[in-house]
Amino acid sequence: MKKVLQDLNFEELSALVSRHGEKSFRAKQLFEGLMQGKAISKIPVSAALKTALLEEYEDEPVKILETYVSKDGTKKFLFLLADGNIVEGVLMSYEYGNTQCVSTQVGCRMGCKFCASTLNGRIRDLTAGEILGQILAVNRAEGGTLKERKVTNVVLMGSGEPFDNYDNVVKFLRLVTAEGGIRISARNISLSTCGLVPEMRKFALENIPLNLTVSLHAVTDTERRRTMPIANRYTIAEILDACGFYFEQTGRRYIFEYSLIAGENADEAHALALAALLKGRPCHVNLIRLNEVKERDLRGTSDKDAYRFLGVLEKQGISATLRRSMGSDIGGACGQLRAKFLSGNNE
Repeated sequence: MKKVLQDLNFEELSALVSRHGEKSFRAKQLFEGLMQGKAISKIPVSAALKTALLEEYEDEPVKILETYVSKDGTKKFLFLLADGNIVEGVLMSYEYGNTQCVSTQVGCRMGCKFCASTLNGRIRDLTAGEILGQILAVNRAEGGTLKERKVTNVVLMGSGEPFDNYDNVVKFLRLVTAEGGIRISARNISLSTCGLVPEMRKFALENIPLNLTVSLHAVTDTERRRTMPIANRYTIAEILDACGFYFEQTGRRYIFEYSLIAGENADEAHALALAALLKGRPCHVNLIRLNEVKERDLRGTSDKDAYRFLGVLEKQGISATLRRSMGSDIGGACGQLRAKFLSGNNE
C-alpha cells in the first residue's frame, strides 16, 4: 500500500510541491482538489507532479463501495480502502444539519459485548487521511462543496476506539478543522471513547474543544466489567476524574452514553444510581436503545421502559435525552454492516 496524500496538511503539501520543483500555487490547487474529494489523477496540476505523486501516494485511498438507504433517510456507507480492507460510516439528517459517523480503525480490540465492531478484533489503525477521506467521499457523493458542505457535523463513533489510535485521530481533527479545507468546527465534532483514561487526560490539553463522549453503560465497576473489558483497567471513578479534568481545561461539558440493556442496567434502581453518580456534574446523559447484535445475547429494552428510565433521571435533575433510533433496517449500529458484508450475507 502506498502512502495517503490526505494525511498531509497544507504546509506539508506545500513543502512536498516545492521539493518537486513546482510553483507554490500548485499546493493550493492540490489541497483544494483533495478537500473536494477528488482522486489525485483528477486534480488539475501539472502532468509531471501528478506522475510523481502517483508513484508514492494512493490515487484514491478511500472509495465508497456500497450505499444503503434506510426508510428514515439515514444512509450507511461501506468504504473500500486501498489495501482491500473495509470500514463503514453513517450519514444522519437532522434539523440542524447532516451528521456523519466515521470509523477510526478497521475493527476494534476493546471487546465491548454490545458492539459488532469488535467481533473480529482490530485489523489495523486508519491514518488521519483515511479518516478524513470518509468525510470527503460522502460530502462529494452528496453533492457538497467546500463552501456548501453536505456534512456539517462529525461523530467519531464508528468502528474502532478513537483514543486507541490517538496520534492519527488528533491529526485528523486538526485536518478536518483547518482553514481552506472542509473546515468543520470542533464544536460540531463529537468523539466517543470507552474510557481510556490516560488518553482522555492527554487530549484535554490538545486545545481541540470538541464534545467528549464516554461510553459508560453501567453504574458500578462490577457491572461494567461484565460488558466492557476496559473496565478491568480503569474504574468509573478514574473516568469521572478525567472528565472533570477535561471540563477544567476546555470549559466543555461532557456526555455519557448509556445503552439500555434489558435485565442488566435498565431498571429504576439503576436510573437512581446513575443519577446519584452524576449529580452536580457538568454533563449530559445520552440514553440509547440497544441495537441488538445477533452474535451477542444482549437484548434492548422496550420503549416504555426506556422512557421510564429517562423520566427518573429528569426528576433527579440530570440532563438527559433518549437518542432517536435511526437506520436500524440497514444495520445502523457500529460494525453491523461490515460484519454482514464480510460474512457474505449481504442481502
